[in-house]
Amino acid sequence: MHVSRHLLVILILLFIVGTNRVLAQHKTEKPVFVLVHGAWHGGWCWQDVTKELRKKGYEVYTPTLSGLGEHKNLIDEPIDLQTHITDIINFIEMEDLYQVILVGHSYSGTVIAGVADSIPNRLSQLVYLDAMIVHNGESALSIQTEETQNQLNPLMEKKQNVPPILAENFGVTDRLKAKWVNERLTPQPYRTFSQKLKLKHTFGNNIPLVYIACTNPQLPVLKQLSKEAQSNSLWTYYALHTGHDAMITAPDELTKLLIKIAK
Repeated sequence: MHVSRHLLVILILLFIVGTNRVLAQHKTEKPVFVLVHGAWHGGWCWQDVTKELRKKGYEVYTPTLSGLGEHKNLIDEPIDLQTHITDIINFIEMEDLYQVILVGHSYSGTVIAGVADSIPNRLSQLVYLDAMIVHNGESALSIQTEETQNQLNPLMEKKQNVPPILAENFGVTDRLKAKWVNERLTPQPYRTFSQKLKLKHTFGNNIPLVYIACTNPQLPVLKQLSKEAQSNSLWTYYALHTGHDAMITAPDELTKLLIKIAK
């Protein structure tokens, strides 16, 4: 069929307008959750939370960081903190996500700080789930207690990856759940702990900050960090009476809190 040049121009313009409208709608739809696991874990740890959030109509993603979980075959690669930050930046950009509520558990508080420094326009909130608060020039290692640093420093010096800590130490008291978690934990690339975080902007990059403390029991270093967040007006603070691995030990309570935060 012959189409006049004038009609072809009109069709192209209509296509462009329609595409822009779709993109605009995509950017303003309800928040999207990206849940980033902590050290030694993988995207697998969010299964119960993900299931419930999706039942409530939320879009949820649980990427696994390089060298961990199903990517454990890559552990011998030169993986560092910046690798993990780039993992999440690339994931969000490739999935073309906006209005992202970016949740970082434990070690990944360090990761989401780096992500926010690079792509703030795609994020709506940063949620620190019993997570490390690491500032520019600090590392996941440097904020630890002296005792923990003394335990980890020999591994850093020998360039050895860090073996996993058993689930029981993360407050997983149910025997079957602990067994399930322990079967999936994998070593942590040592450079992810030792590399210092480099930020070009202020911490959080003007994105709303939320801290969820897991208080039964709470790891000593996180107890101190969560107190700082609780006393800082820049943070919204919540507490869950459960262990560090809240997505395993209290998935229903965590899901309800995340939905509250999203609203």
